[in-house]
Amino acid sequence: MSTNLANIPGKSYIIPEPLGVTLTIGAWNYPYQLSLAPMIPALAAGNTAIVKPSELSLNTSNVMAKLINENFDSNYLHVVEGGVEETSELLKEKFDKIFYTGSSTVGKIIMKAAAEHLTPVTLELGGKSPTFVFNDANLKITAKRLVWAKFLNSGQTCIAPDYIFAEKGVKEKLISEIKKQILEIHGENPQQSDAFVRIINPRHYKRIVQFIDDSKIVIGGETDESDLYIAPTVMDNVTFDDEVMQEEIFGPVLPIIEFDDLDWAIKMIKARPKPLALYVFTSSNKNRDKIFHEVSFGGGAVNDAVMHLTNPKLPFGGVGNSGMGSYHGKAGFDTFSHFKSILEKSTLIEPPIKYPPYVDWKLKVLKTMLE
Repeated sequence: MSTNLANIPGKSYIIPEPLGVTLTIGAWNYPYQLSLAPMIPALAAGNTAIVKPSELSLNTSNVMAKLINENFDSNYLHVVEGGVEETSELLKEKFDKIFYTGSSTVGKIIMKAAAEHLTPVTLELGGKSPTFVFNDANLKITAKRLVWAKFLNSGQTCIAPDYIFAEKGVKEKLISEIKKQILEIHGENPQQSDAFVRIINPRHYKRIVQFIDDSKIVIGGETDESDLYIAPTVMDNVTFDDEVMQEEIFGPVLPIIEFDDLDWAIKMIKARPKPLALYVFTSSNKNRDKIFHEVSFGGGAVNDAVMHLTNPKLPFGGVGNSGMGSYHGKAGFDTFSHFKSILEKSTLIEPPIKYPPYVDWKLKVLKTMLE
């Protein structure tokens, strides 16, 4: 690291140090990944770690607790199981870092509790992630990648495409291609597909079902409460006043909104909380650049969806209501570290410039040195 003229002779460097005791509160939709992926960089950075998996995915929580607590010294790493009561008790303790993945509503509770101890937080939240599909997109590839990304884990993915902005003239062709790709990927009956999972519990099932407007269904729409099954569903002629557009869907329901004015579409996004992800399917650099320069979002992709998550060299995180802070790869090490800035000076000489009397010639020299 370079040293400025005012501090010559000398050298400058940064020393990373662990923050201390960390708490990771995981989510239920990818219970192993979202509990262990933050824990690993926390330990790699030299911290100790307490992990609180989601109680909604109870079986995986039990497995993590058994494997970790039986094989690791609890002075360094420990899993605490439980629900709201146990989490609330944990949050009363003073941690040096809290990492939470989940909803914005709970994120505010986490942040409020952390503020009592001035504990820094990383919040990985969510939001309604828009997807633009333009007339110049490769529709077959677009539909294939969108169907995989949207219906992966039955839409229970924080960065899943939440809704589509389809440019006027492309919508009908896109819907046709999406229908073909659902058939190709999940078969005639997705309920029998090994690759199509169920909704986590009855409460979330009922929440998602209420978003489905039968009059706007163009694909799917079948449900089975006894199996917690909701078919891959596409809704057309959706407006921002519809129920499905009022909150993050977090399920296998994909609304489509047609647009012929990109400025209007951008305005609609900017009028709402900043999304965790945004995707653009186009061959136009102009469209891509306009959206990326005017819309604030966590991260995203061009001509793909969700896959930016898989590159450890890309920091992953949200902005505004979709989160704060980032991790993955080096960003994970950084988020669990404090970086001490050090200036080390030689004692061979000591110029008189910074000492009184502060005469004009010293001022001129200082200005030159500090420029």
